[in-house]
Amino acid sequence: MISFARMSKQAASILLIATTLHLSPVRADNGFPFGSEMTLDADRQRGSKRIPNLEIGDKGEVIFELWCKGGKGQFSVAGNTVIFVPGAMENRTCPPDRAQQDDELIAALAEAGTWKRQGDFVSFIGAKTLRFRINTN
Repeated sequence: MISFARMSKQAASILLIATTLHLSPVRADNGFPFGSEMTLDADRQRGSKRIPNLEIGDKGEVIFELWCKGGKGQFSVAGNTVIFVPGAMENRTCPPDRAQQDDELIAALAEAGTWKRQGDFVSFIGAKTLRFRINTN
């Protein structure tokens, strides 16, 4: 015969294991990539070695390097809703075409209202969808 105390210990052990599995890193892969660096899924521009990237801190703070410009911003995330607020931009001498592409990229991020993650890719969805690859190296 199994005692109530023994059944309680087994149930507690199963609950602990289930909770641990629920919080495992595998589930974290579906979450917003706080504490990660991401690179825009795009080709290099002619005459440039740069591809825009975002370095997202644990609290949503962002440092970004674009085609020419760089700066800071902040992500706020609730479920699949995202808000990006650009902050201060560094004053750099940029060719007009690259400066315009940087401005368009920042505007597209600011216009995005939702996001989704598929493996190592994160898409910001608004009037224009921007797809970034999470750097795993």
